[in-house]
Amino acid sequence: MKPIAAEDLSEVADFLQANLNDQVPWAEACAPMPWNVAAPNHGFMLRDGQRVVGALLALYSERLVSGRSERFCNMGSWCVLPDYRSWSISLLKALLGQEGYSFTVLTPDTGSQEILAWLGFRALDTTAAVIPNVPWPALPGQTKVSADPVVIGRTLTGTQLALYGDHAKAMAARHLVLIRDDDYCYVIWREATYGRKPVAQILHVSNPTLFHRSLFPLARHLLLRYRLVATLAELRLVDYKPYLSVKYDGWPKLYLSTSLAPEQIDYLYSELACVPW
Repeated sequence: MKPIAAEDLSEVADFLQANLNDQVPWAEACAPMPWNVAAPNHGFMLRDGQRVVGALLALYSERLVSGRSERFCNMGSWCVLPDYRSWSISLLKALLGQEGYSFTVLTPDTGSQEILAWLGFRALDTTAAVIPNVPWPALPGQTKVSADPVVIGRTLTGTQLALYGDHAKAMAARHLVLIRDDDYCYVIWREATYGRKPVAQILHVSNPTLFHRSLFPLARHLLLRYRLVATLAELRLVDYKPYLSVKYDGWPKLYLSTSLAPEQIDYLYSELACVPW
C-alpha cells in the first residue's frame, strides 16, 4: 500500500477504467485537481508486484470557513479487486489517518455507508426537492440566465469569483448566473439522473432568495439548452422547498470533522464537481 503520487495517476486511471466504471473518463478525472492546493497525495493504492489491485481516490482543498483556514479531504472512488478486499479498510484507515483534515464522502455506496458510520462519520441532511423543468414563457423583466463564461466572470465578485476560478475547469461542474437588476446568484450544478431521466443536480447556490425568485427562467434554461427534465436541489442549499416541487430523500452524504458543523460542509472541491458519470 502506498500514497498515490502524480506519476501513479495514469495506472490508477487504467485500473478504475477496467474495474469500476468504463463510462467515466478516468484519465481526465484522475488528473491533478484544478485548484491550487498543497495536496499530500491523490489518495492511496494497493499493488501486488507491479499490478494495481486497489485504489481510494482523494481530493484536497484548503478553504476559509468562518474566518479560519480549514483543510478538507473529499474521499472519492474506492475500488479493490475481490482477492484483495481484506485490504480495503487499510486503504480507508490510511486516508483517515492524515491529521488536520475534515473528511467528506459525498457519493457513498450502501456498503461503505455502514463502515463509515462505524468509523464516526455523520450523515448530512440531504432532504431535497425535485423541481420540474417546464418551458415557462419568457417575460419582460424576468431574471436573466447566462452560462457565458465572460458574463459569469464579469458578474461575480469576491469569494464567488474565486470559487468560479477554482471550478471553471472541473470536469463535472456546470456554471450559470442568475441576474436581476443589481443582484445575482451564482449556481454550480452537474448532470445526474433521477428515475433514469436526465436532471440538473445543484451543488452550490450563492443567493437562495434570488434562486427561488428565478425558478421559472432557470427551469426553462435547463430544459431548452440541456434537455434536463428536472432540477434536484437539497434544502440545505436553497433554504426551503421551492414552489411546485416534490420533496424527496436525497442521496446520502457523510462527513467527519472535529472543527466543523454540518451547515459548514458543502459540495465544492469534490468528486461531485470533478468526476462525471
